[in-house]
Amino acid sequence: MTVLPDDGLSLAAEFPDAPHEQWQRLVEGVLRKAGKDVSGAAAEDALSTALEDGLRTRPLYTAHDTAPDAGLPGFAPFVRSGRPEGNTVGGWDVRQRHSTVDGPAVLADLENGVTSLWLAVGDDTIPVPSLERVLDGVYLDLAPVILEAGAATEPAARELLRLYAARGVAKDAARGNLGADPLGLEARTGRPFGFAPAAELARRCAEEYPGLRALTVDALPYHEAGGSAAQELGASLATGVAYLRELTEAGLSVEQACAQLEFRYAATADQFLTVAKLRAARRLWARVAEVCGAPGAGAQVQHVVTSPVMMTRRDPWVNMLRTTIATLAAGVGGADAVTVLPFDHALGLPDAFARRIARNTSTILIEESHLARVIDPAGGSWYVERLTDELAGAAWEFFRSIERDGGQAAVLRSGRLRTDLATTWAERSKRLTRRREPITGVSEFPLLSEKPVERRPAPEPPSGGLPRVRRDEAYEELRARSDAHLAATGSRPRIFLATLGSPAEYTARSAFAANLFQAGGIEPVTEGRFEDSGATEAVLCSSDALYAEQAEQAAESLRASGARQVFLAGRPAEYAGIDSYVFAGCDAIAVLSATLDRMGVS
Repeated sequence: MTVLPDDGLSLAAEFPDAPHEQWQRLVEGVLRKAGKDVSGAAAEDALSTALEDGLRTRPLYTAHDTAPDAGLPGFAPFVRSGRPEGNTVGGWDVRQRHSTVDGPAVLADLENGVTSLWLAVGDDTIPVPSLERVLDGVYLDLAPVILEAGAATEPAARELLRLYAARGVAKDAARGNLGADPLGLEARTGRPFGFAPAAELARRCAEEYPGLRALTVDALPYHEAGGSAAQELGASLATGVAYLRELTEAGLSVEQACAQLEFRYAATADQFLTVAKLRAARRLWARVAEVCGAPGAGAQVQHVVTSPVMMTRRDPWVNMLRTTIATLAAGVGGADAVTVLPFDHALGLPDAFARRIARNTSTILIEESHLARVIDPAGGSWYVERLTDELAGAAWEFFRSIERDGGQAAVLRSGRLRTDLATTWAERSKRLTRRREPITGVSEFPLLSEKPVERRPAPEPPSGGLPRVRRDEAYEELRARSDAHLAATGSRPRIFLATLGSPAEYTARSAFAANLFQAGGIEPVTEGRFEDSGATEAVLCSSDALYAEQAEQAAESLRASGARQVFLAGRPAEYAGIDSYVFAGCDAIAVLSATLDRMGVS
């Protein structure tokens, strides 16, 4: 028998240690070739990426990038999971949302992988009296039901509890959430709602239904209003604390009050930020529970929804990729339940194919990728642990600022929270308009010839409170103008790409220009002569060297052929006859909007 040496198997023992300074020197050399003369820490800063909330991601993380001890899964501070086993027993709860009276769709979901139902109830969605029909054939002792009833929460909860009794479901077998969320509803509608009905539901659940929760702390209103990850977390903490105060004043213990709350967060295609957000959320709520004197009750239950903000109306098939990445991040982050929005969510009611793809996204990650077999897969990653810690710090500061201003209800009613979220969205919008944050299929690689995907209109969501934003909204307005022009004239607005030199000299910039103008619904013409193109404007595309030799003459020739506006694809310079320049980082929305205006596209 071979006995291994005491130090085990050292796979890299023959290689010398590479100090951090050596890596920095190599980075410095690469940056100098790119024209940046920096050294030391400045070299790393040059490669770092700025995130919202004042966070930055660096190019290298090592064991020196420490973070607080994340603890063990199932134990405070619950960073690694709210349960010792995590999701390893059966994966996360696959939760599908329904907003119409469609019993067959509900049963199809449950028969094909969905494990719980999220029902939107109300006059514009599923009427309270129709709950019985929607749940016909559903085994209520097996499938948890989560309500989202807004102002109809109290009657919807009564009806669900009646159905449990009528179908002989034992009180200790009922699972789900009655969905009371007065502050979330106020954020959506702008109208305050009393807490007494929610407190009564919580008291009843605590006394009679051990598997039912009464309240949801929904952070989606803040995410959908353009908030950052830290703002989403901070607002959810402030809401949760407000509910703890109300519930304990109504007679529940802190432990009972914590057991009545479920938190809902958004998962985006920024996978590492999503992972860090969910881990940070559990740590922060554990701290709240500890301060309240109930550290053992701080295991936050998380329902994660793929972000509606990232869903696009153009090229909606790409949404399948976005939601897959977001779902992976939710699973890695330790979400208890995950709702994958169908790829056609932004277009209206999903069809059967879209619902199938949505539920199968979770199934593939759980059953085929085995993502749930590991508790906290990201645990121990220096980058993730540091990002979790930094995000938790930023979120805690935002939470404290809300508390200083009187709490969640106060900042909603004063307009302070709206202003904070709007400021964040305005900054992000600048990145979107300049394509610094690309949107595949919309601001990057749009397909003008795509056939529109049409769906039945979805019920109108509650409004009157915080706005709902989408990443694609500015580009969608431009594309809608182009569509109207196509319907009225039979053709889209066009722009001529005038290439100079060989393909090697013009291809990169002609591809950039074509991509840019298509994002606004403007069709690029690349062949033939300008006068035969049907365009009124043109873009010169070539290398800087050829521009110096031929740009002014080419611009003069285009104007002689009838061009009213001549762009040059490249950084601004002093060329006679050039009206404007388009380049990486330019304000694409301003350029495209002005171009459509000149073309008479309203």
